Amino acid sequence: MSEQTQHLAAGHRSRGVVIVGAGMAGVQTAVALREQGFTGPVTLIGAEPHQPYDRPPLSKAVLLGKAEDSAFDVDFEALDITLRLGLDVTGLRAGAHELDTPQGPVAYDVLVLATGAEPVALPGSEGVPGVHLLRTLDDAARLRPVLERQHDVVVVGAGWIGAEFATAARAAGCAVTVVEAADRPLAGTMPAEVAAPMAGWYTGSGAELLTGARVARVEQGAVHLADGRTVPAGAVVVGIGARPATAWLAGSGIALGPDGSVTADSSLRTSLPDVHAVGDCASFPSARYGQRLLVHHWDNALQGPRTVAAALTEGAPRTYDPVPYFWSEQFGRFVQYAGHHAGADTMLWRGDPADPSWTVCWLRQGVLVALLAVSRPRDMAQGRKLVEAGARIDAARAADSSVPLKSAALRGR
Repeated sequence: MSEQTQHLAAGHRSRGVVIVGAGMAGVQTAVALREQGFTGPVTLIGAEPHQPYDRPPLSKAVLLGKAEDSAFDVDFEALDITLRLGLDVTGLRAGAHELDTPQGPVAYDVLVLATGAEPVALPGSEGVPGVHLLRTLDDAARLRPVLERQHDVVVVGAGWIGAEFATAARAAGCAVTVVEAADRPLAGTMPAEVAAPMAGWYTGSGAELLTGARVARVEQGAVHLADGRTVPAGAVVVGIGARPATAWLAGSGIALGPDGSVTADSSLRTSLPDVHAVGDCASFPSARYGQRLLVHHWDNALQGPRTVAAALTEGAPRTYDPVPYFWSEQFGRFVQYAGHHAGADTMLWRGDPADPSWTVCWLRQGVLVALLAVSRPRDMAQGRKLVEAGARIDAARAADSSVPLKSAALRGR
């Protein structure tokens, strides 16, 4: 056992952990520490004044007025977790083991970065009335009356968040136009042949999807496209991506990747001692997929904290190499994805993409590495286990949607 590991193991009961970021990753880190027996001080710092809350319902129940908020059902006081809310962290001074805040320095023994990601703004739209992002509870509160008044809504970006917001806006009775610069939805994440049937979901819901439509400028009441078209807009919602919220770490000594993510190691440790990173702000090397992954999804913000908490409690690092997983509810469909299909050499369909439910599987040298399931939860439940196991698949059987996916696994890997 190394000197640092011995120090961790011997001192974990008294060493104080400070967590920056009170979203899913930060809250789960604090809770997991207590669940795994950590008895030292735990402080959770959040920039927003609200009680910590979950973000996925913002684009669904909260936005449509079916819930006031999505606060985590966590008794922080009973868990002896100190909350410091409405506090911005502006810098990190590793030598002093201190964070800079407007209320003075905050000392830490161990620091966990869980600041998440922030939405990318549409250039030239800052300060234009009627232009919205959707990340925070306050964003949802501002958008709810827009939907209630049934404004004409323009959504910029046909990614996951754009599709979910378009779904909610149509459910509220708004006229919706979705503007996408690429030639298809989900151009950055899905192959063309997989994204193609998804384009029809927009039309089927009554939304208009404009692809190959680049925004030239936005003004109050209108979106002007580069090809000269003008789209009337009572409100504009921008969903063109997100980037790790790490600008405040400039000059701290924390190594960041070209995408702005904290480059954590396989145990989610950063380049500085006593500093870990979890969730949307951190990338990690995946031995399973042979590359560094940056995963902006809820499940990653749930699983990573358990790895860090276990290491801090036990005094020994653990390897983090999950099968990425996420889901999206859009246009009456439940879409789930597990794995990572970059590097796959075979793609096969289970079912007809014109039907309400279907699945796509990706293989690499016969091994199932990823799948996308549209309203086929059984495929996902079975397929996710096969991906985790690194199972080899009989492609012909896997392509037969009447055959349970688990029955396509070959014995004797």
